[in-house]
Amino acid sequence: QVQLVESGGGLVQAGGSLRLSCVASGINFRIFAMGWYRQAPGKQRELVATISNSGITNYEDSAKGRFTISRDNAKNTVYLQMNSLKPEDTAAYYCQRIGYNTSWGQGTQVTVSS
Repeated sequence: QVQLVESGGGLVQAGGSLRLSCVASGINFRIFAMGWYRQAPGKQRELVATISNSGITNYEDSAKGRFTISRDNAKNTVYLQMNSLKPEDTAAYYCQRIGYNTSWGQGTQVTVSS
């Protein structure tokens, strides 16, 4: 059974930083490309950052230069380091295997105050 458990969210002032973690279980984590998504109230879920199984990363334009995605295959964990946070980054953040739309976790809430 696939499980994705996100953590690390919270309330932070604009300009602050957070590090999100997502622990995966029930899958052979190292073979999957992983992504971080976010969903703000009233908006569709959007892909923020991806990391391939070989460590190649890509970012949505608003995340470039501020967010860093990384992974630790030994810990079945993918991370999202978020710096210079802005109020528009406020959303629930989720991790997921790229190309999959099942077994979503509960997400972790990030709230950035101005």
